Amino acid sequence: MNTAPAEALSVFLLVVVLGWAVARPFGLPEAVVAVPAAGIAVAAGAVSLEHARAETELLGPVLGFLAAILLLAKLCDDEGLFQACGAWMASASAGRPRRLLGSTFALASGITAVLSLDATVVLLTPVVFATVARLGARPKPHVYATAHLSNTASLLLPVSNLTNLLAFTASGLTFTRFAALMAAPWAAAVAAEYLVFRRFFAADLDAGAPPAEEAEEAVEPPAPPMFALVTVVCTLAGFVVTSVLGVEPVWAALAGAMVLSLRALVRRTATPVALIRSLSLPFLAFVAALGVVVRAVVDNGLADALGRVMPSGSGLLALLGVAALAALLSNVINNLPAVLVLVPLAAPLGAGAVLAVLLGVNIGPNLTYAGSLATLLWRRIVHQHEHDVDLGEFTRLGLLTVPAALLSSVVALWLSLLVLGG
Repeated sequence: MNTAPAEALSVFLLVVVLGWAVARPFGLPEAVVAVPAAGIAVAAGAVSLEHARAETELLGPVLGFLAAILLLAKLCDDEGLFQACGAWMASASAGRPRRLLGSTFALASGITAVLSLDATVVLLTPVVFATVARLGARPKPHVYATAHLSNTASLLLPVSNLTNLLAFTASGLTFTRFAALMAAPWAAAVAAEYLVFRRFFAADLDAGAPPAEEAEEAVEPPAPPMFALVTVVCTLAGFVVTSVLGVEPVWAALAGAMVLSLRALVRRTATPVALIRSLSLPFLAFVAALGVVVRAVVDNGLADALGRVMPSGSGLLALLGVAALAALLSNVINNLPAVLVLVPLAAPLGAGAVLAVLLGVNIGPNLTYAGSLATLLWRRIVHQHEHDVDLGEFTRLGLLTVPAALLSSVVALWLSLLVLGG
């Protein structure tokens, strides 16, 4: 196919795939359109079969890891981990909405970092709704926090976000070095979000909660699910060990998921069909197909266009430029395609540039609904709980949090690179 028709077709297919993912008519999976679109791109010659195969092989280990993490998170939920988290939030807040917001930030940040952003969106958000209803607090600050932190708090570990997994290999970093370099940016971004939330939702945080004594009497924290907690801790330790040994971290994630799966099957708290459903196979197929469609767009001019505007160097201004470009692109074409496009361009510039891309694609999506699939999923869950999300309010909050979190995290990354080396 000639360049102009191939470029037009690939862009059209990407728009259709993302549009379907945003709207999801009739509740049908994203893969319903993405998989045929990838097939059309290959059949029409917009992307060669060789490039499509290479993209699929690149995404294969990442998708395997994501499936294991999704299964691990679902089994932790079945063990009662998230219900225990909700009880802890209620107890720690003592019925005070501002303290509840702090508890929500702490839990959402930790869960996102360890069990991925999907766990925060799918499993923690309903728990937050139940907790604020039990305490009589206004839900908006705490529910918005799960959306924002599912993106922002996913900076810490390679396992925290699919975007991190996609960039991890290209960064050339070990698991522990990635975490060491991203620890300060992660803390800076979460702190910036918290400060903005305290000010933006001041009226909601100062109203709507019962006296502390009543709230404390209503909460009866259950016993923590120690088996699930120990399994998660051992899985995290496994990530470190596999990194040192040069083994793919998917094996540690798979081991943790298998331990809880066997326990669930033996105790008959889950069926094989339920475990397979937890893998979210349609979503994994969507990501693989999306990668092929994005590769078509890249092969037909997008990579060259972005290459001309990609800042070079490792200084503070260059890192700010890379992160800003990534944030902008994530809100135009979604953060998954953005990271697939930008990481190959950033990799030759060094690990710092790759990590700056992650700051942009993980923080930037808090500006718009379409910025990340996690935000789209969060919006559906919120609507299921009969709670309205105002687009104008969501955007105003994003206009405050995204620049603050992006600037503070990039400065922290620059300092980390100076101290620890790239």
